[in-house]
Amino acid sequence: MPGIFTISLDFELLWGIFDKVGANYSPKYFSNTRKVVPKMLDLFGKNEIAVTWATVGMLFAENEEEWEQYSPEHLPSYRDKKLSAYQWAKNHGIRPEVHFAPDLIKMILGTPFQELGSHSYAHFYTLVRGQSPDQFRSDLRATQKIASDKFGVQLRSLVFPRNHINELYLPICLEEGYEFVRGNPKNWFWQETQHESWSKKWFRSADCFIPTGERTTFRREDILHFPNEPVIIPASRILRPYNPGLPLINQARLKRVLGEMEWASRNGEYYHLWWHPHNFGHNPESSMKELEQILQKFHELNEEFGFQSKSMSEVGEEILERV
Repeated sequence: MPGIFTISLDFELLWGIFDKVGANYSPKYFSNTRKVVPKMLDLFGKNEIAVTWATVGMLFAENEEEWEQYSPEHLPSYRDKKLSAYQWAKNHGIRPEVHFAPDLIKMILGTPFQELGSHSYAHFYTLVRGQSPDQFRSDLRATQKIASDKFGVQLRSLVFPRNHINELYLPICLEEGYEFVRGNPKNWFWQETQHESWSKKWFRSADCFIPTGERTTFRREDILHFPNEPVIIPASRILRPYNPGLPLINQARLKRVLGEMEWASRNGEYYHLWWHPHNFGHNPESSMKELEQILQKFHELNEEFGFQSKSMSEVGEEILERV
Protein backbone atom coordinates (compact mmCIF):
# COMPACT_ATOMS: atom_id res chain seq x y z
CA MET A 1 0.00 0.00 0.00
CA PRO A 2 1.46 3.42 -0.94
CA GLY A 3 2.08 6.09 1.67
CA ILE A 4 -0.15 9.17 1.85
CA PHE A 5 0.91 12.82 2.12
CA THR A 6 -1.70 15.25 3.47
CA ILE A 7 -1.41 19.01 3.94
CA SER A 8 -3.91 21.08 5.93
CA LEU A 9 -3.63 24.83 6.43
CA ASP A 10 -5.19 26.93 9.20
CA PHE A 11 -6.22 30.00 7.18
CA GLU A 12 -7.02 32.79 9.65
CA LEU A 13 -5.33 36.13 9.01
CA LEU A 14 -5.75 38.29 12.14
CA TRP A 15 -8.66 36.19 13.48
CA GLY A 16 -6.13 33.54 14.49
CA ILE A 17 -3.95 35.72 16.72
CA PHE A 18 -6.11 38.69 17.76
CA ASP A 19 -6.23 37.53 21.39
CA LYS A 20 -2.43 37.36 21.51
CA VAL A 21 -1.48 40.62 19.80
CA GLY A 22 -4.47 42.91 20.39
CA ALA A 23 -4.07 45.92 18.10
CA ASN A 24 -0.27 45.53 18.00
CA TYR A 25 0.11 43.62 14.77
CA SER A 26 2.19 44.30 11.67
CA PRO A 27 0.09 45.29 8.63
CA LYS A 28 2.98 44.22 6.38
CA TYR A 29 2.90 40.73 7.91
CA PHE A 30 -0.67 40.20 6.71
CA SER A 31 -0.07 42.09 3.46
CA ASN A 32 2.70 39.58 2.72
CA THR A 33 0.35 36.75 3.67
CA ARG A 34 -2.29 37.93 1.20
CA LYS A 35 0.34 38.04 -1.53
CA VAL A 36 1.82 34.63 -0.73
CA VAL A 37 -1.48 32.71 -0.68
CA PRO A 38 -1.94 32.94 -4.50
CA LYS A 39 1.67 31.80 -4.92
CA MET A 40 1.01 28.80 -2.67
CA LEU A 41 -2.11 27.96 -4.67
CA ASP A 42 -0.24 28.23 -7.95
CA LEU A 43 2.47 25.91 -6.62
CA PHE A 44 -0.04 23.39 -5.28
CA GLY A 45 -2.06 23.40 -8.49
CA LYS A 46 0.92 22.98 -10.82
CA ASN A 47 2.34 20.17 -8.68
CA GLU A 48 -1.04 18.43 -8.25
CA ILE A 49 -0.86 18.66 -4.45
CA ALA A 50 -4.11 18.16 -2.55
CA VAL A 51 -4.50 20.64 0.31
CA THR A 52 -7.28 21.27 2.83
CA TRP A 53 -7.68 24.98 3.62
CA ALA A 54 -9.34 25.10 7.06
CA THR A 55 -10.65 28.66 6.86
CA VAL A 56 -12.10 30.92 9.55
CA GLY A 57 -15.69 31.64 8.48
CA MET A 58 -15.39 35.37 9.12
CA LEU A 59 -12.93 35.58 6.21
CA PHE A 60 -15.79 34.68 3.83
CA ALA A 61 -17.49 38.05 4.44
CA GLU A 62 -17.09 40.92 2.01
CA ASN A 63 -17.55 43.72 4.54
CA GLU A 64 -18.61 44.50 8.10
CA GLU A 65 -22.32 44.49 7.24
CA GLU A 66 -22.06 40.97 5.80
CA TRP A 67 -19.92 39.88 8.75
CA GLU A 68 -22.68 40.95 11.13
CA GLN A 69 -25.39 39.40 8.95
CA TYR A 70 -23.84 35.93 9.15
CA SER A 71 -22.67 36.08 12.76
CA PRO A 72 -24.27 33.23 14.77
CA GLU A 73 -27.33 33.59 16.91
CA HIS A 74 -25.53 32.46 20.05
CA LEU A 75 -22.14 34.15 20.58
CA PRO A 76 -19.47 32.54 22.78
CA SER A 77 -19.72 33.63 26.41
CA TYR A 78 -16.11 33.06 27.41
CA ARG A 79 -15.28 34.06 30.95
CA ASP A 80 -12.16 35.69 29.56
CA LYS A 81 -13.67 38.28 27.22
CA LYS A 82 -10.41 38.89 25.38
CA LEU A 83 -10.78 35.47 23.73
CA SER A 84 -13.89 36.60 21.84
CA ALA A 85 -13.44 37.76 18.26
CA TYR A 86 -16.67 39.74 18.61
CA GLN A 87 -15.38 41.58 21.67
CA TRP A 88 -12.09 42.32 19.89
CA ALA A 89 -13.97 43.79 16.94
CA LYS A 90 -16.09 45.89 19.29
CA ASN A 91 -12.97 47.25 21.01
CA HIS A 92 -10.73 47.77 17.99
CA GLY A 93 -12.96 47.90 14.93
CA ILE A 94 -12.97 45.92 11.69
CA ARG A 95 -10.26 46.32 9.06
CA PRO A 96 -11.01 44.52 5.78
CA GLU A 97 -7.37 43.91 4.87
CA VAL A 98 -6.83 41.66 7.91
CA HIS A 99 -10.40 40.45 8.58
CA PHE A 100 -11.93 39.53 5.21
CA ALA A 101 -10.64 37.50 2.25
CA PRO A 102 -13.45 36.37 -0.11
CA ASP A 103 -11.14 37.00 -3.08
CA LEU A 104 -8.62 34.47 -1.74
CA ILE A 105 -11.37 31.96 -0.99
CA LYS A 106 -12.48 32.19 -4.62
CA MET A 107 -8.89 31.43 -5.64
CA ILE A 108 -8.84 28.37 -3.37
CA LEU A 109 -12.06 27.06 -4.92
CA GLY A 110 -10.74 27.78 -8.41
CA THR A 111 -7.46 25.90 -7.93
CA PRO A 112 -7.32 22.18 -8.77
CA PHE A 113 -6.85 19.66 -5.93
CA GLN A 114 -7.77 22.15 -3.17
CA GLU A 115 -10.43 21.50 -0.53
CA LEU A 116 -12.12 24.34 1.34
CA GLY A 117 -12.63 23.38 4.98
CA SER A 118 -13.53 25.14 8.21
CA HIS A 119 -11.60 26.56 11.16
CA SER A 120 -14.91 27.53 12.81
CA TYR A 121 -16.64 30.87 12.15
CA ALA A 122 -15.01 32.94 14.90
CA HIS A 123 -11.91 30.93 15.82
CA PHE A 124 -14.03 29.23 18.49
CA TYR A 125 -12.26 27.74 21.52
CA THR A 126 -14.12 24.63 22.67
CA LEU A 127 -12.08 23.96 25.82
CA VAL A 128 -12.15 27.30 27.63
CA ARG A 129 -14.55 28.27 30.36
CA GLY A 130 -17.86 29.94 29.64
CA GLN A 131 -18.69 28.68 26.14
CA SER A 132 -21.37 26.05 25.56
CA PRO A 133 -22.29 23.27 23.10
CA ASP A 134 -25.17 25.37 21.72
CA GLN A 135 -22.81 28.25 21.03
CA PHE A 136 -20.42 25.93 19.21
CA ARG A 137 -23.25 24.49 17.12
CA SER A 138 -24.41 27.99 16.26
CA ASP A 139 -20.87 28.88 15.18
CA LEU A 140 -20.62 25.85 12.89
CA ARG A 141 -24.00 26.63 11.34
CA ALA A 142 -22.93 30.21 10.60
CA THR A 143 -19.89 28.90 8.75
CA GLN A 144 -21.89 26.44 6.66
CA LYS A 145 -24.47 29.10 5.81
CA ILE A 146 -22.00 31.72 4.58
CA ALA A 147 -20.08 29.06 2.63
CA SER A 148 -23.29 27.86 0.99
CA ASP A 149 -24.83 31.27 0.32
CA LYS A 150 -21.71 32.93 -1.04
CA PHE A 151 -19.77 30.10 -2.66
CA GLY A 152 -22.24 27.25 -3.08
CA VAL A 153 -20.18 24.75 -1.11
CA GLN A 154 -20.81 22.40 1.81
CA LEU A 155 -17.77 22.19 4.08
CA ARG A 156 -16.82 18.67 5.18
CA SER A 157 -13.48 19.02 7.00
CA LEU A 158 -12.90 20.88 10.27
CA VAL A 159 -9.82 21.92 12.21
CA PHE A 160 -10.38 22.98 15.82
CA PRO A 161 -8.73 26.37 16.58
CA ARG A 162 -5.61 26.11 18.77
CA ASN A 163 -6.01 22.33 18.48
CA HIS A 164 -8.57 22.48 21.31
CA ILE A 165 -10.35 19.22 20.53
CA ASN A 166 -13.39 18.81 22.77
CA GLU A 167 -14.37 15.17 22.33
CA LEU A 168 -17.84 15.86 23.71
CA TYR A 169 -18.43 18.19 20.75
CA LEU A 170 -17.52 15.67 18.05
CA PRO A 171 -21.14 14.50 17.51
CA ILE A 172 -22.12 18.15 16.98
CA CYS A 173 -19.50 18.42 14.23
CA LEU A 174 -20.97 15.47 12.37
CA GLU A 175 -24.54 16.70 12.82
CA GLU A 176 -23.54 20.02 11.25
CA GLY A 177 -21.97 18.39 8.20
CA TYR A 178 -18.34 17.96 9.24
CA GLU A 179 -17.40 14.37 8.46
CA PHE A 180 -13.65 14.77 8.96
CA VAL A 181 -11.70 16.43 11.78
CA ARG A 182 -7.97 16.93 12.20
CA GLY A 183 -6.64 15.32 15.37
CA ASN A 184 -3.52 16.22 17.29
CA PRO A 185 -0.20 14.38 17.00
CA LYS A 186 -0.15 11.38 19.34
CA ASN A 187 2.74 12.55 21.52
CA TRP A 188 1.92 13.63 25.08
CA PHE A 189 3.12 17.19 24.51
CA TRP A 190 0.37 17.70 21.93
CA GLN A 191 -2.43 16.56 24.23
CA GLU A 192 -4.80 18.88 26.13
CA THR A 193 -3.40 21.94 24.40
CA GLN A 194 -5.60 24.23 26.51
CA HIS A 195 -3.32 23.40 29.46
CA GLU A 196 0.08 24.66 28.38
CA SER A 197 3.33 24.24 30.29
CA TRP A 198 6.97 25.02 29.64
CA SER A 199 7.71 21.31 29.26
CA LYS A 200 5.07 20.85 26.54
CA LYS A 201 6.33 23.89 24.65
CA TRP A 202 9.96 22.79 25.00
CA PHE A 203 9.33 19.25 23.79
CA ARG A 204 7.14 20.44 20.90
CA SER A 205 9.85 22.84 19.76
CA ALA A 206 12.67 20.35 20.18
CA ASP A 207 10.75 17.66 18.31
CA CYS A 208 10.89 19.83 15.18
CA PHE A 209 14.63 19.17 15.03
CA ILE A 210 15.31 15.91 16.88
CA PRO A 211 13.03 13.04 17.90
CA THR A 212 11.70 13.64 21.41
CA GLY A 213 8.61 11.43 21.23
CA GLU A 214 6.99 8.72 19.15
CA ARG A 215 7.24 8.65 15.38
CA THR A 216 4.91 11.22 13.80
CA THR A 217 3.79 9.14 10.81
CA PHE A 218 0.79 6.90 11.36
CA ARG A 219 -0.93 3.84 9.94
CA ARG A 220 -4.45 3.48 8.62
CA GLU A 221 -5.56 1.78 11.84
CA ASP A 222 -4.48 4.91 13.76
CA ILE A 223 -7.21 6.92 11.98
CA LEU A 224 -10.10 6.78 14.43
CA HIS A 225 -13.74 6.47 13.52
CA PHE A 226 -16.50 5.88 16.05
CA PRO A 227 -20.28 5.77 15.51
CA ASN A 228 -21.94 9.21 15.34
CA GLU A 229 -18.59 11.03 15.20
CA PRO A 230 -16.40 12.38 12.37
CA VAL A 231 -13.33 10.54 11.15
CA ILE A 232 -10.35 11.81 13.17
CA ILE A 233 -7.30 12.26 10.92
CA PRO A 234 -4.19 12.76 13.08
CA ALA A 235 -1.73 15.56 12.41
CA SER A 236 1.95 14.69 12.13
CA ARG A 237 4.01 17.87 12.06
CA ILE A 238 3.61 21.63 12.09
CA LEU A 239 5.93 23.36 9.62
CA ARG A 240 7.55 25.99 11.82
CA PRO A 241 8.30 29.44 10.33
CA TYR A 242 11.57 30.17 8.57
CA ASN A 243 14.05 32.12 10.70
CA PRO A 244 16.61 34.12 8.66
CA GLY A 245 19.01 34.40 11.61
CA LEU A 246 19.29 30.65 12.23
CA PRO A 247 20.39 28.89 9.02
CA LEU A 248 21.47 25.67 10.75
CA ILE A 249 18.20 25.49 12.63
CA ASN A 250 16.29 25.98 9.37
CA GLN A 251 18.24 23.16 7.76
CA ALA A 252 17.61 20.81 10.68
CA ARG A 253 13.89 21.62 10.75
CA LEU A 254 13.46 21.04 7.01
CA LYS A 255 15.56 17.88 7.10
CA ARG A 256 13.27 16.51 9.81
CA VAL A 257 10.19 17.06 7.62
CA LEU A 258 11.80 15.53 4.54
CA GLY A 259 12.99 12.53 6.52
CA GLU A 260 9.53 11.91 7.93
CA MET A 261 8.03 12.11 4.45
CA GLU A 262 10.52 9.50 3.24
CA TRP A 263 9.74 7.17 6.16
CA ALA A 264 6.01 7.39 5.41
CA SER A 265 6.52 6.68 1.73
CA ARG A 266 8.88 3.74 2.31
CA ASN A 267 6.61 2.15 4.92
CA GLY A 268 3.19 2.82 3.43
CA GLU A 269 2.17 5.20 6.23
CA TYR A 270 0.45 8.59 6.44
CA TYR A 271 2.18 11.93 6.96
CA HIS A 272 0.03 14.98 7.73
CA LEU A 273 1.84 18.33 7.56
CA TRP A 274 0.17 21.58 8.62
CA TRP A 275 0.88 25.26 9.13
CA HIS A 276 -0.75 28.70 8.99
CA PRO A 277 -0.40 30.65 5.72
CA HIS A 278 0.49 33.70 7.81
CA ASN A 279 3.58 31.79 9.04
CA PHE A 280 5.07 32.79 5.65
CA GLY A 281 4.37 36.48 6.33
CA HIS A 282 7.75 37.53 7.73
CA ASN A 283 9.97 35.74 5.16
CA PRO A 284 7.74 34.87 2.19
CA GLU A 285 10.47 34.23 -0.38
CA SER A 286 12.56 31.94 1.82
CA SER A 287 9.43 30.19 3.09
CA MET A 288 8.27 29.52 -0.45
CA LYS A 289 11.67 28.08 -1.35
CA GLU A 290 11.32 25.64 1.54
CA LEU A 291 7.85 24.67 0.32
CA GLU A 292 9.26 24.06 -3.16
CA GLN A 293 11.83 21.70 -1.64
CA ILE A 294 9.09 19.82 0.20
CA LEU A 295 7.06 19.40 -2.98
CA GLN A 296 10.17 18.35 -4.93
CA LYS A 297 10.77 15.69 -2.29
CA PHE A 298 7.18 14.55 -2.68
CA HIS A 299 7.63 14.05 -6.42
CA GLU A 300 10.81 12.06 -5.87
CA LEU A 301 9.00 9.82 -3.38
CA ASN A 302 6.00 9.54 -5.67
CA GLU A 303 8.20 8.25 -8.48
CA GLU A 304 10.17 5.84 -6.28
CA PHE A 305 7.52 4.57 -3.86
CA GLY A 306 4.16 5.73 -5.24
CA PHE A 307 3.70 8.32 -2.48
CA GLN A 308 0.25 9.92 -2.94
CA SER A 309 -1.16 13.37 -2.15
CA LYS A 310 -4.65 13.44 -0.59
CA SER A 311 -6.75 16.09 1.15
CA MET A 312 -8.39 15.47 4.51
CA SER A 313 -11.71 14.64 2.88
CA GLU A 314 -10.07 12.21 0.46
CA VAL A 315 -8.35 10.39 3.32
CA GLY A 316 -11.59 10.38 5.30
CA GLU A 317 -13.62 9.05 2.40
CA GLU A 318 -11.26 6.09 2.05
CA ILE A 319 -11.69 5.29 5.73
CA LEU A 320 -15.49 5.47 5.47
CA GLU A 321 -15.48 3.22 2.40
CA ARG A 322 -13.48 0.57 4.23
CA VAL A 323 -15.72 0.81 7.28
